[in-house]
Amino acid sequence: MQAVVLVGGLGIRLHPLTADTPKQMLPVVDRPMIEHVVAHLGGHGVTRVVLSLGFRPEAFVDAYPGGTCAGMPIHYAIEPEPLDTAGAVRFAAVDAGVVETFLVLNGDVLTDLDVSAMVDDHRTTGATATIALTEVDDPSRYGVVDLVPDWVPGQELDWESAGELAGEPVAGVTGLVRGFVEKPSPDEAPSRWVNAGTYVLEPSILDRIEAGRRVSIEREVFPALVAEGSLRALCSASYWLDTGTPEAYLTAQSDLIDGTRARMDPVSSTAVVATDAEVKRSVLLPGASVASGARVCDAVLMEGAVVEAGATVRNSVLGPGARVGERAVVTSLSMIGRAAVVPADAKLNGIRLPDGPSDEPFSGKG
Repeated sequence: MQAVVLVGGLGIRLHPLTADTPKQMLPVVDRPMIEHVVAHLGGHGVTRVVLSLGFRPEAFVDAYPGGTCAGMPIHYAIEPEPLDTAGAVRFAAVDAGVVETFLVLNGDVLTDLDVSAMVDDHRTTGATATIALTEVDDPSRYGVVDLVPDWVPGQELDWESAGELAGEPVAGVTGLVRGFVEKPSPDEAPSRWVNAGTYVLEPSILDRIEAGRRVSIEREVFPALVAEGSLRALCSASYWLDTGTPEAYLTAQSDLIDGTRARMDPVSSTAVVATDAEVKRSVLLPGASVASGARVCDAVLMEGAVVEAGATVRNSVLGPGARVGERAVVTSLSMIGRAAVVPADAKLNGIRLPDGPSDEPFSGKG
């Protein structure tokens, strides 16, 4: 089994941390995000990972020059131009010589999804594609999946009677996808189950994607499969987190240090913390330092970041080599970029330094 991992996006929602670093190369506690993703796949029998690269591919190549990431062989597929999700999948799969059933994942999603069970269900039912679903509290923010539980691909489709049989999907249920409802109001949502960004695909799906142009798997390929009755879905209650926003990126850290997913040591052995400084629920990477009287809470300090005496950093991220001056206060999802300096006594509340765009244009997931 091979897996294509989409890591070509610009990551603008995490600017300025992603100004010169792909978001999948940002650290999550003690290692780059991509290593968490690849390690999870390795635990489910995946034998090779194909990285679909776009933005700054050299960051991945330089980090893993031997062609191995988290103990897994990797193949680099570098897009000549942005091709959107389906275009990227096709380019990467063809470039890597994928000819059997394969996985596709969004590289900025952290999940404990049982990929093995998903692949087994896909093979048993003979679907062309199977997508993982996750349940959300507010379906109006997502594309909601209309699912008919336990409807077998290949049967004659009678949506009226199928709808009467369906009921509300629950975790563990698999079934046939009847359609997608984009950002529905609460009273129009067919369920609270949304696309979780992990797919099992047959190689025949590559023939449906025109080469050399932008093609969306969500907007073009999947709807065509729905019309044929060959797209299935699996409802999973497993841990799932799209790390693409500052809030979610911080959540990914805390979930790995507070026991939600694991209990990892968040403070590097080479980080320096003054004896009278206060550090709580925070990640300090190698070379980071917190001076006398400073307070750091629910934060990430990347390599070489400095918090000077009496300063406060709360619910924010300091990029590599960033510095917060004496008595300065940095709070409320502030993102301080590489080597940026917060002046002494400054107060930053939800600020990006240096400033930049905060809304990512649609360029394909990952």
